Amino acid sequence: MTAPGTPLLRIVRGNPSDAEVAALTAVVAAAASERAPEPSPKRDSWWADKASLVRAPLSPGDGAWRASALPR
Repeated sequence: MTAPGTPLLRIVRGNPSDAEVAALTAVVAAAASERAPEPSPKRDSWWADKASLVRAPLSPGDGAWRASALPR
């Protein structure tokens, strides 16, 4: 944070026109107002996970009924 009365921008070199200073101010203000993307919300629990509603494809064959109850 800057102290009151302290300029936020200072031209150190050259002699810019009023339009150039306005363009620079607009770019700096736009960059300062840009927000960082918010992180994705933390998952509350595995019970609330919608991916569990999608089941694995069926695999028919010997012992398939037994393997269907086993964790993957």
